[in-house]
Amino acid sequence: MTAVLLVLPVAGLLLLLLRPDFDVMWQHNPSHFWLVVGVAVVAVLIGLVMGEAARRRRDLRVFLVSLAFLAASGFLALHALATPSVLLPGPNAGFDIATPVGLFVASVFAATSGLASSSSDVSDGVHQGLRFGLIGLLVAWAVVSLTRLPPLDDPSLVEAGEGWLVVIGVLGMALYGLAALRYLSLYRTRRTSLVLAVFATWVLLGEAMLAVTVSTNWHLSWWEWHVLMAAAFAVTAVAVRNEYRRQDSVPATFSGLYLDSTLGRVDSDRAQAVKALVALDDDAGDLAARFGLTGDEAAVLAHAAREVRRLDRLFAPYLSAQLAGSLRRDPDLARLGGDEREVTVLFADLAGFTAYSEQVEPGRVVGMLNEYWSRTLPLVEANGGFVDSIAGDAVIVVFNVAGDQPDHAVRACHAGMGLRQAGSEVTDTHPGWPRFRVGINTGNAIVGNVGSADRRSFTVIGDAVNVASRLQAAAEPGEVLIGERTSRLAGDGIVAEPVGALDLKGKSEPVQVFRLVATR
Repeated sequence: MTAVLLVLPVAGLLLLLLRPDFDVMWQHNPSHFWLVVGVAVVAVLIGLVMGEAARRRRDLRVFLVSLAFLAASGFLALHALATPSVLLPGPNAGFDIATPVGLFVASVFAATSGLASSSSDVSDGVHQGLRFGLIGLLVAWAVVSLTRLPPLDDPSLVEAGEGWLVVIGVLGMALYGLAALRYLSLYRTRRTSLVLAVFATWVLLGEAMLAVTVSTNWHLSWWEWHVLMAAAFAVTAVAVRNEYRRQDSVPATFSGLYLDSTLGRVDSDRAQAVKALVALDDDAGDLAARFGLTGDEAAVLAHAAREVRRLDRLFAPYLSAQLAGSLRRDPDLARLGGDEREVTVLFADLAGFTAYSEQVEPGRVVGMLNEYWSRTLPLVEANGGFVDSIAGDAVIVVFNVAGDQPDHAVRACHAGMGLRQAGSEVTDTHPGWPRFRVGINTGNAIVGNVGSADRRSFTVIGDAVNVASRLQAAAEPGEVLIGERTSRLAGDGIVAEPVGALDLKGKSEPVQVFRLVATR
């Protein structure tokens, strides 16, 4: 249907040219003046709004489209102002050649906008220079035309320059055709009404260029290009209005036309704005200016930031602060899989917990566990430990998960002794509560994510982890057992005494074990 509507004007123009008796003359100068001025004013406003959106987003494509609208509508207004017997007493060249010149200048901007690439950008200096240059040309033309200065005061200039008018007419139609093809291609990927409207605008202005080149003044074929230009501007005006009602923001209205680089920059600006709002923990009013946001966009992002802060407060206790910080710095850490590195693993549980739980009501058991964890977990995290998991009375803590703790063995020993000490302080005030036993071991393991695309866990897997678990099971209440590798790496940082070779479950050969006595 759109293609049929766009072809009809050409068919009508051909009919008028082939049947001159149909191409009747109708001349009413005042009506022409007011109708054309009205159309030009609407089109100028569209161009100015587009230009403001382009300035805010620094988008070259929308900026060039705005210049095309300003050029076509500006010279159309000059054509109206030079209407004979309205502001000027008689015929003049400005009346006849303003529109073809304006349509040609607009075609250059239209084609260039279609060729703009994602690597293109527009600075404020270029933006102001081109816009004021075009406005300066329009003002100069208006002065020369309305004051009847040469060469625009001579009506015979049109006949003398008929050849070059045909040349710019052909070039203009070719440029509008190129622009239309580029925007049709853009529409296939964007599918927005505004892109389709701009495509239709270039087609209609190209047809107007054809009509203005071959028509005779004041005949129906001549009036046709007036109608075509009015339709071109009206199509885009309606699309802009509808898009603005949907987006409620001038910059967002033209998002369908923006270059990919502009859209990426907008997304980045919004992400930075949300990040700043989250960090500030308030609705900072200057963020709209800092990131080029509209008031509505700033309000939406402020709401998003509040929601992020709320969710962060809700979920932060369920995620290690160390892991959360690593994910913020490098989101790729969330991928499934992992890396092999040397780690030190600490296992701890409460000896006799099962028997104690059988004798005490569940509420008191939970209270006991919360008392222990509130005292001990801050200690292991203060030593740089990553709390892998808490399962009832047991905890798994890993050191060197990011490969940035060369002293991970000493850190784990400090955490183990601190955990034992804090646990002893709790049992001193609660006689009868079970006591911690701790196993620590060092070795290579895979550190990363296991699970599925929808649910995963950041953990450590390897024989070093299994041995740490077996050491913890072999320890007595209040005892900290460490592996041979841990003892050797910790060196003078600890005081340990040999226990001997123990047969641990799952190990084919005995494992040398040490009892941690103190840390230095």
